[in-house]
Amino acid sequence: MTPMAAEREKRTAKRAVVGRLSWGLADQAASSMTNFAVGIYVARSLGLTAFGVFSLAWVTYGVVLNVSRGVATDPLMVRFSGVPDATWRAAVARASGTALGVGSALGAACLAAGLGLGGNVGSAFACLGVVLPLLLLQDAWRFAFFAAGTGRKAFVNDLVWGVALVPAMVVAARVGSVTAFVLAWGGSAAVAAGYGCFQSGIRPHLGGAREWLREHRDLGYRYLVENVSNSGASQLRAYGLGAIVGVGAVGVIRGAELLLGPFLALLMGLSLVTVAEAARVLRRAPHRLGAFCLLLGGGQAAAALLWGGALLLMPGRFGELVLGEVWHASSELIVPITLGVAGAGLGTGAAAGLRALAAARRSLRSQLIASACYVVGGLGGAALAGTAGSAWGVAGATLGASAVWWLHLRSALRERRHHPLPEVRTP
Repeated sequence: MTPMAAEREKRTAKRAVVGRLSWGLADQAASSMTNFAVGIYVARSLGLTAFGVFSLAWVTYGVVLNVSRGVATDPLMVRFSGVPDATWRAAVARASGTALGVGSALGAACLAAGLGLGGNVGSAFACLGVVLPLLLLQDAWRFAFFAAGTGRKAFVNDLVWGVALVPAMVVAARVGSVTAFVLAWGGSAAVAAGYGCFQSGIRPHLGGAREWLREHRDLGYRYLVENVSNSGASQLRAYGLGAIVGVGAVGVIRGAELLLGPFLALLMGLSLVTVAEAARVLRRAPHRLGAFCLLLGGGQAAAALLWGGALLLMPGRFGELVLGEVWHASSELIVPITLGVAGAGLGTGAAAGLRALAAARRSLRSQLIASACYVVGGLGGAALAGTAGSAWGVAGATLGASAVWWLHLRSALRERRHHPLPEVRTP
């Protein structure tokens, strides 16, 4: 190959990477703006206490979502990104069937727990259990499309969800209860999940779940523990904060996080494609993986700080328009929440590198340390200084955890240089 041809190929590859990252951002913008709109609508419609109940259901969904990702779609992203179409289709059928099975099993448990609890909290959890299977299936389609490098389809799928959500939210607002909003949110996701089957031409294969779990248990079980420790830490912090300070405090924290919503769209949008892109970098130019991860993490941290600075300059009247009565308490937490998100953004660059290297042991160890610090910082801070103390405790824990992620990535890269790993298998 001539130098000119090599340069053209290099430019083409860079454009392809930028294109895939752009679709990741566009998709997550659609998804996160949908979630942002739901949070804002519920906060303004139901008030602080009911918003706290909705937030408890929301963080519980986050735990279940991460169970599904750990055993179903994370292995799909690591091992089936950029593979031949026939291989991808067979893998997606089993991975989406696994996600649907996880949603059915844990949804039934959530439904039973909600019926046992009773009251507003129990009703919200029971409704969450009903909609969980299709919420997880919709998420599985997104990961499948990004593994294939067709992020445009994921964007369209999330757009369908957003459109379906509009009339559902209007109906929920007329009912005026937390359960109505949970059902509206999950019911509109069901529309997008069904559309995903049409887009892909693939039917989830529930019977292939056992085979999928067995074939990918070396990654899946570690990713399961890693993901659940991450979201479980958020759930423990939310439950503990509600017990120590009150359910309203959960709503205050959630309100402050909503202020970071547009930036979190960026953070989560990149996370959808960074593992797949890091895996591609590892195959084509392994010596560039460290720099690629540093660019990702550093860029996200810088963007978080810029967004937080903009929030501090935002007029109070605009904040009241967005969050209503939740604004006054949530606005006091902008600085610690921003620092925490910046630390998380920096750490995600290293996490993507560890996933691409299939260094599941190091990734799991890093996440367990990060989760433990998160819970201790969040609840210890709450015990010492209430809601604000919890926010500052989490900020410190997240920044410290980011250092742990990067130390493990450095060690993993050093090990790979001395003991090169075989090519990532693509069954």
